[in-house]
Amino acid sequence: MNISTHNNIDQELCGKPIELSDGFCRIALLTTERMSVDDYHLVHGGFVFGLADHAAMLAVNDPNVVLGSASVTFTKPVRSGESLIAEALVKSTEGKKQKVFVKVLRHREVVFEGEFVCFTLKKHVLDA
Repeated sequence: MNISTHNNIDQELCGKPIELSDGFCRIALLTTERMSVDDYHLVHGGFVFGLADHAAMLAVNDPNVVLGSASVTFTKPVRSGESLIAEALVKSTEGKKQKVFVKVLRHREVVFEGEFVCFTLKKHVLDA
């Protein structure tokens, strides 16, 4: 796997790549108690979104990719201790804009899905 972006991301919080090809990525995340918000061990949705966002960035796999927008749906709750797999597929490219469909699975059950609009810039977004 030749990863060109998000090299310094914390994989314990945002997922570990397990498959990467042109326009596709699959990453895994084991949710932890640190991610839970209550006594039911409900995982905060931001961690699930972070996993999906990380997958979208890796599907594009450009050093200067950034997220422009996302339209997402949380379909099932997630508890700490559950294993998740995010799959991201680039559906279209128009110039610097890519639309990426992402789904997050717990076993074979979809717990999250959405469309991420990503942009590949000429230089890093923080490069003045």
